[in-house]
Amino acid sequence: MIRFEDVSVTYDGAPEPAVQHVDFEVPEGELVLLVGPSGVGKSTVLGAVSGLVPHFTGGTLRGRVTVAGRDTRTHAPRELADVVGTVGQDPLSHFVTDTVEDELAYGMESLGLAPEVMRRRVEETLDLLGLAGLRDRPIATLSGGQQQRVAIGSVLTPHPRVLVLDEPTSALDPAAAEEVLAVLQRLVHDLGTTVLLAEHRLERVIQYADQVALLPAPGAAPVLGTPAEIMAVSPVFPPVVDLGRLAGWTPLPLTVRDARRRAGGLRERLTDREPVRGTRAPVSGPVPDSRPSGPRWRPRRTTVSTPAPTAEVQGLAVRRGQVDALRHLDLTLAPGETVALMGRNGAGKSTLLNSLVGLVTPTSGTVRVGGLTPHRTAPRDLVRRVGLVPQEPRDLLYADTVAAECTAADADAGAEAGTCRALVSELLPGVADDVHPRDLSEGQRLALALAIVLTARPPLLLLDEPTRGLDYAAKSRLVTVVRALAAEGHAIVLATHDVELAAELAHRVVLLADGEVIADGPTAEVVVASPSFAPQTTKILAPQRWLTVAEVRAALA
Repeated sequence: MIRFEDVSVTYDGAPEPAVQHVDFEVPEGELVLLVGPSGVGKSTVLGAVSGLVPHFTGGTLRGRVTVAGRDTRTHAPRELADVVGTVGQDPLSHFVTDTVEDELAYGMESLGLAPEVMRRRVEETLDLLGLAGLRDRPIATLSGGQQQRVAIGSVLTPHPRVLVLDEPTSALDPAAAEEVLAVLQRLVHDLGTTVLLAEHRLERVIQYADQVALLPAPGAAPVLGTPAEIMAVSPVFPPVVDLGRLAGWTPLPLTVRDARRRAGGLRERLTDREPVRGTRAPVSGPVPDSRPSGPRWRPRRTTVSTPAPTAEVQGLAVRRGQVDALRHLDLTLAPGETVALMGRNGAGKSTLLNSLVGLVTPTSGTVRVGGLTPHRTAPRDLVRRVGLVPQEPRDLLYADTVAAECTAADADAGAEAGTCRALVSELLPGVADDVHPRDLSEGQRLALALAIVLTARPPLLLLDEPTRGLDYAAKSRLVTVVRALAAEGHAIVLATHDVELAAELAHRVVLLADGEVIADGPTAEVVVASPSFAPQTTKILAPQRWLTVAEVRAALA
């Protein structure tokens, strides 16, 4: 159905091809998972299937890509639209209408389908993806995860023979991700739909794949094989595989169920051992110092006795139109504390973060950050108290080069020249000053936006879905930076659906549902008790209370 014949793509002005020697075939009715570290060209490979590369992106494509017998070099994307449905990393870039129902119907209208067919397919898709309650909602009012489901639904309604999906579960809560992947599996098994899918959260998708195509490094030829074969050699792998490698299991398990069946011996070895977990640094007062520390940024830790809250939320309610986004919410954030804010899509996580940074005016209740009321504080004063990295990092990026972004960030924060660039080098090694931010991958843009926010060294740092587009190595670098900030005394709030990140990083988990706090406590207590938000290691080794493979590795050392 999809065939790559020695394909190489070189973008205009780039010294080296983004991908080269891509030569493999995706048979009809199979789900093939495309994996590899950030920046190896996965999105380029996906774009070549839909014709967006090179017809929209520019550049030179050598070799041949055919989809259902159509050569993408000679067929523009509009001439492939009846065969290929595409969802990119950024759902907002796909939307052309205002409401959910209109967006689901738009693709079918473009293909000239009959009204009765369109109505039936819209209803089917609303039910399949749990969108029925949102059918009349303006897309702009939806959460990031809800928008992602709408984007997926908009390409399902025309019934394409090929689906190309780039990080389709990155903004979805665990239950919604399982629903979407189950729908894709049904399309593959029951209708013979061909799916080519790129995803960094392999713990979610590896068990659904028929084959895995690994792009091991930039410019390297892809390696195709079964999931078990590729996971044995892949530089990126989910926790279940990491645990299997640690325990020496052969063949490597790909699912929690397979791993649990083999975990008896490992549980016995861990019976009398306890996980070693970090605790919140006991800091307070005027720390952390919000003054920039220069280009050689290093965490500074100040230890005192009684911490004063970095932020306090009391009785917060936010109403948007007819929707109660937050209801009488209370929350206190202490210095040195890392809090994971979790819950299903639309639970109010982003609204809470936006309230803390002053982007949302409370309907009732109070919000105080560093003694200030955010929505009544001038941005130039607030930027040194609280910083937000939003779900869409491009919202913070407006300059033409990475260097220009860093220069502006230093000026806005009153920081020493080179401060932002030093952070970029730590978070995003290997990216040149003259690269345009739009030419970075989603994960690279996130790292740049994080560096810009950290330049002002705000005592409160808010991260909205910070691991979207990040591979495991980039996530590890993020964890290192966030831990250093917490040790220094920064309070950090992560709104995330990444249960593995929460298990590794958070001291405390706050669960939201329908704008209310339904659980608030230490990470180990909250996530172990939740079948939806428990990490893979917890599920495999239950009833023992292990959260991460790193904890197990340390205990066995």
